[in-house]
Amino acid sequence: MIDYKPPFTLTSKIINLSEAIAYEMGRLAGEKMLLPTIKLRRSNRIKTIQASLAIEGNTLTLDQITDILDGKHILGPSKDILEVKNALELYANLRTLSPLSIEGILKAHDILMKNLIEDHGKFRTTSVGIFKGSQVTHIAPQAKRVQILIQELLEFLKKDQELSWLIKSCIFHYEFEFIHPFADGNGRMGRLWQQILLMKYSPLFEYIAVEELIKENQEEYYITLGKSDKSGESTIFIEFMLKLILESLNKYGKHINIKPQDAIARLEYAKESFKKVKFSRRDYMTIHRDISGATASRDLLHGIERNIIKKTGSNNQTTYMFM
Repeated sequence: MIDYKPPFTLTSKIINLSEAIAYEMGRLAGEKMLLPTIKLRRSNRIKTIQASLAIEGNTLTLDQITDILDGKHILGPSKDILEVKNALELYANLRTLSPLSIEGILKAHDILMKNLIEDHGKFRTTSVGIFKGSQVTHIAPQAKRVQILIQELLEFLKKDQELSWLIKSCIFHYEFEFIHPFADGNGRMGRLWQQILLMKYSPLFEYIAVEELIKENQEEYYITLGKSDKSGESTIFIEFMLKLILESLNKYGKHINIKPQDAIARLEYAKESFKKVKFSRRDYMTIHRDISGATASRDLLHGIERNIIKKTGSNNQTTYMFM
């Protein structure tokens, strides 16, 4: 059996955008901006949910979604409120989903569309077309082919070792929308699954609201999907999504500055860097270039006193290791 590979062309634009994204990720890492707070994760989750659902016609605002998350009652269309509650439940369980399995996709759809459609958590059993007014813009593959098409797509993601998850996430997004595997909820599922795959490229993408820019460029988003349909490959869509991802990272970098400001935060950052490897005070200061030697010593003593760090040796031979 020949392994399935979705049709696309690896253009110079795709390569250049991928390199620019990798550079921006490296820059953020160098400036210690890969240390998001719980508050930031919450904020971006709310923005992502609001943007994705707004694309599908949901009318609730960021403030209303925040109130729902806080357990407050709000006034609004019951369907819109249910969509938000389902999305919040799904995002809270993202890490429990298997991103490269049909079971993971079905479980996610089950949560996302619960009590919104009858066949939540099940692939469609009828033919579907996408309309713009009275004009058919896309006819999806036959229902009987949906499961095998999704399985082939997932196998491609698993087996391909040459492409980055950055590019594979864009390919998946387009192919998922082309297959249109569900009776409803395909748009929000495709965008969500791209985010999950991007998190395999870098955990930072849990905190980047790419969907905000999709919403801001909604018309171009649908036009680009249509152009890829006509060309018979996802190249144009990959280029479009990489451009939005780069813009999202640039936006994040301009507005977020999350340098560790206290000993606990600096120690947590160091733990992520050193893991179970021994390090010296000089090594510690290398990843925290803006602190003095005295501050570094106080940080390390703080870690020792709280049984976070184990110290061995003395004077110039002193080394530390996180427990």
